[in-house]
Amino acid sequence: MSDSKESAVVYLISGPLGVGKSTVSKALADTMKQCTLIEGDLLLHVYRGDTEPPWEERLRLAWFNITAVTRNFLRHGFKVVIDFVVEEELDWFCGQLSDLDVTLYYAVLYAEPDTLAARLHQRGDEQYIERSLFLRNKLMASPANGPFLLNTDLKRPEELVKEIIKNDRFKLMGYSR
Repeated sequence: MSDSKESAVVYLISGPLGVGKSTVSKALADTMKQCTLIEGDLLLHVYRGDTEPPWEERLRLAWFNITAVTRNFLRHGFKVVIDFVVEEELDWFCGQLSDLDVTLYYAVLYAEPDTLAARLHQRGDEQYIERSLFLRNKLMASPANGPFLLNTDLKRPEELVKEIIKNDRFKLMGYSR
């Protein structure tokens, strides 16, 4: 166990496919000492063979695993950056950490539809454009996400990281909103 006097910190980076979650999350994690990066998609896609459960169960299990891994790293003095799409899970996730003395930052990255389509096309993921645009609209329309929206258009990852770290609007002040 760590005897670190630094406070426990979790950064939860959400947004649609192609918005730059992974790039921003990696850049963010690289700015900190004793930090871990949890890529939620890796925990979502662990199944092999014919063992893959239905989508809803896979998503539920991914969130349970993200929570367990986050708690483990926090207990050992690590800061945690999580790269994963947050649809309806924010309040649940916050509740899972409510017994810990942790500061949670939450950012919902977005970009213009043309930007998302171009990014996905460039990386050969055209099949995800429709899903990305659906998620973009859903995340942006959620009143709970409003204060945490961050436009990635025309900004470098380093600029976005600086804004997330320095701007208190990304800090969740409490677990109940």
